[in-house]
Amino acid sequence: MPNAHTHPALKSWIPVPADHQFPIQNLPYGIFSTADLSPRVGVAIGDYVLDLHEIAMLDLLIPVKGLPAREVFAQPSLNAFMALGPAVWSATRGAISSLLSTNNTTLQHNQSLRDKVLLPQSEVQMHLPIQIGDYTDFYSSMQHATNVGIMFRDPANALLPNWKHIPVGYHGRASSVVVSGTDLHRPQGQLKGPADAVPKFGASRKLDFELEMAWVVGVGNPLGHPIKADQWRDHVFGFCIFNDWSARDIQSWEYVPLGPFLGKNFGSSLSPWVVTAEALTPFLIEGQEQDPEVLPYLQTSGPTHLDIELEVWLQPAGGQAHKISQSNYKHLYWSVAQQLAHHTVNGCNMRPGDLCASGTISGTERSSWGSLLELSWNGTEPITLPDGATRTFLEDGDTIIMKAYQDLNGIRIGFGEVRGTILPTVS
Repeated sequence: MPNAHTHPALKSWIPVPADHQFPIQNLPYGIFSTADLSPRVGVAIGDYVLDLHEIAMLDLLIPVKGLPAREVFAQPSLNAFMALGPAVWSATRGAISSLLSTNNTTLQHNQSLRDKVLLPQSEVQMHLPIQIGDYTDFYSSMQHATNVGIMFRDPANALLPNWKHIPVGYHGRASSVVVSGTDLHRPQGQLKGPADAVPKFGASRKLDFELEMAWVVGVGNPLGHPIKADQWRDHVFGFCIFNDWSARDIQSWEYVPLGPFLGKNFGSSLSPWVVTAEALTPFLIEGQEQDPEVLPYLQTSGPTHLDIELEVWLQPAGGQAHKISQSNYKHLYWSVAQQLAHHTVNGCNMRPGDLCASGTISGTERSSWGSLLELSWNGTEPITLPDGATRTFLEDGDTIIMKAYQDLNGIRIGFGEVRGTILPTVS
């Protein structure tokens, strides 16, 4: 159910169209800068960014207990703020919501102050919102895992024996996670096709995207102390859109016996706005039935999955963008609560800024599959774009745009977008 900060009756004095992604019910956090302002924390409201550092310097967030207001929002990442915990997150969100609501005149009737703290989004540069210490990628969509199993293993036993018992994951590369708008060069490495006696070196010919969502750790846990599944709201700060670019041909040769390496670590793209777990409360739903029953440490009470619409658009160089996939975050078999519980059940310590991605999200319909590997069935069934062009995998100059949003009671909560363009290989 909506709380006071997500209630549809809440209105802002800043004009926000009904279908806008950033109404007062959202208030996502990000890191921005301008030619005159160093990177600092901001909140999106309509087409503007609210400068939280300036707000803090004006003592407009002083009532928030436990908030070192003059320091925490001057940082070039959200880590320091996220580490303060859910009570401070919620109180800060409430204070910001109050400043922006129609019944508060502090900013509303002070034009000079508004000009100082509200900047058009079109005039700011967005940065990676968190300092990522560690990055984990899960493999939590049963349809995606089934599709891959049918393609490359036994169709009658597409899922490996452990898949329905544990949220499978691997440790990825944090240094190459980049903010939306950062273009990536086509990776190169060892390639070995079925007919090749030995591997060859070259640029990937099966470059792909992966439609994912990611969650951000706000409060960690001491080494040796697991986090219980039902405690996830005490630790997960918020969510972003995530594109885990993949070189399928490099990966297929290298991944046995230890898993993804060069086929993944050349780049992953993260959206610049972190939508808080609190803002997404109205979209919590029950997940699909899990059979066989999971072990007690993975069992949860109440809804832990999220109903979020997802889109993938492909824009060829010089052409128009075309939607090639419409999926939903709810298609995951394993929830964020279970992912976090499994990640820490062995005593692994999480830290503020740690990033965990869902793995490719695919629904049951082909139009909802979250990768070209699936949409083109490993290149054997090219997809045709509305302009007549075809794709099996990505070509140089292609831009991938991913979007995430959901509507409730006439209010849209959005994540912005994550986009990136594929550049030629650097020799």
